[in-house]
Amino acid sequence: MDKMFVSPDTYIQGSGLLEHSAEYIKKLGKHILIMSDETVWKIVGDEFADYLLDNDFEIEKVVFNGEASVQEIERITKIAKDKKVDVVVGLGGGKTIDTSKGIALEANTKLVIAPTAASADAPTAGLSVLYTEDGVFDQYKFYPKHSDLVLLDTKVIANAPVRTLVSGISDAMATNIEAKATAMKHGVTMGNGAATFAGRAIAAECERVIWDYAYEAVESNKNKVVTPAIEAIVEANTLLSGLGFENAGLAAAHAIHNGFTAVKGEIHHLTHGEKVAFGSMVELVLEDTPHDVLDKYINFWLTLGLPITMEDTHLDQLSEDELMQIGKLATAPDETMKNMPFEVTPEMVVNAMKAASAYVNAYRKSHDIKPIFERK
Repeated sequence: MDKMFVSPDTYIQGSGLLEHSAEYIKKLGKHILIMSDETVWKIVGDEFADYLLDNDFEIEKVVFNGEASVQEIERITKIAKDKKVDVVVGLGGGKTIDTSKGIALEANTKLVIAPTAASADAPTAGLSVLYTEDGVFDQYKFYPKHSDLVLLDTKVIANAPVRTLVSGISDAMATNIEAKATAMKHGVTMGNGAATFAGRAIAAECERVIWDYAYEAVESNKNKVVTPAIEAIVEANTLLSGLGFENAGLAAAHAIHNGFTAVKGEIHHLTHGEKVAFGSMVELVLEDTPHDVLDKYINFWLTLGLPITMEDTHLDQLSEDELMQIGKLATAPDETMKNMPFEVTPEMVVNAMKAASAYVNAYRKSHDIKPIFERK
């Protein structure tokens, strides 16, 4: 394989960024389609659209239906083509962002991504995770180019629900765990090449920043203030995690996350990052991680109130057959489980889920954990 490094054209981060973003967006075009869900339109979308109108942009507003699907991309692409827009702006969370990528490609426009929460690394990735209209994992959709501009307004993110930041931290923590497995396998990255030293270094730096700043950033988010810690974690959750996973590879954690879509149940009330937390825990068990290293991760996840047991994720409610369905989907030939440095079977996935859960429950009984955030 050829070594490859991919990234968006421009990444900009700062407090109040959306309030002075016209100077960056105008380089791409003046006729803009902004897509966002109903909630985000009320929180920041209408104000952002008004700001752009005041700066001589022509604006088309579209309400995103909430699911990143082929059908939703087709629906909004038709609007973009009919209105002959120059730029598509995806304003919101991960599914909004992933949908905007497909629209910009199909409508042949420039793409601006403006996350309203640091909940995932979708903003900087050149791919989308698409689902069926019923919310079942469908496919990874890869694009020939990345976004033209990523805008991270940390004032907006500091006012977002704390759960979104914690979820992003969890997703980002998986970056280096999976990158190390991929490196051992000499596996393929999400950019469809071999990992570069740059990609591996970014993944490692992502984890270092999380260890150093996560707890303080959560407290900043609770108090809705922009601090150096929240700036650091926003960068880790988006830029470092996004470039890290795409240029250094995914492995078991995200494959198991995708495996969860094989079943129905309460697990689907969890966020992407919350499910990835348990997937990461299971990957560490599959890798036979020494207990002193494993304990450090467990303490971290539990302190952030993340679900890393069968009970926390509601998987304990499933039958053995349903658990095996998860294992089978997670180990499908085209899944990122192929980047593990050894063959993983469906049975190994199920056993590792049970073992991970048992170990975490035992850890809880022998340690006094005081979570700094608890999901409601």
